[in-house]
Amino acid sequence: MLAIPAVTARWINHFQPDLVPPPVFLTAALVLIAFVVMNLLRFVLRAPSVNTEVLCASIAAYLMLGLLWTLAYWLVDQLTPGGAFSFNTNAGTRSMNGFNGFYFSFITLSTVGYGDITPVSKVARMLAAMEAMTGLLYVAVLIARLVSLYSAPGPAEHREK
Repeated sequence: MLAIPAVTARWINHFQPDLVPPPVFLTAALVLIAFVVMNLLRFVLRAPSVNTEVLCASIAAYLMLGLLWTLAYWLVDQLTPGGAFSFNTNAGTRSMNGFNGFYFSFITLSTVGYGDITPVSKVARMLAAMEAMTGLLYVAVLIARLVSLYSAPGPAEHREK
């Protein structure tokens, strides 16, 4: 159900750019991706043991987190007069679009931070800091959880001791 408004708004925007403003479909997509991330994380954190499905879900959740932040940056840039980001590069566009948002999001999530795109508005800076903390905590907490599940004795091993 959440995909319907996001996809519909995007298609309408593709054919009639002035009919649906970009913040509308960006917000709808943001809600959809947030819902997917929450369900993936719920699945991973409630898993009784580590298997291929849990590992794939944890990877998918990390990648979807990057997409979530991409949409958030794009939305903030759309809503900020004059733009929310500064581009310190001679190549390419000087606006936050899907590719630049994707690039900035994953560079921030992985805490690499090349510095060629810089958040300049207060909201964009706050989001970048939150994403960097999310990336660090995601790896630390999720890896700890998966390792503890993998190394913890199962019910059969517990009874044998």
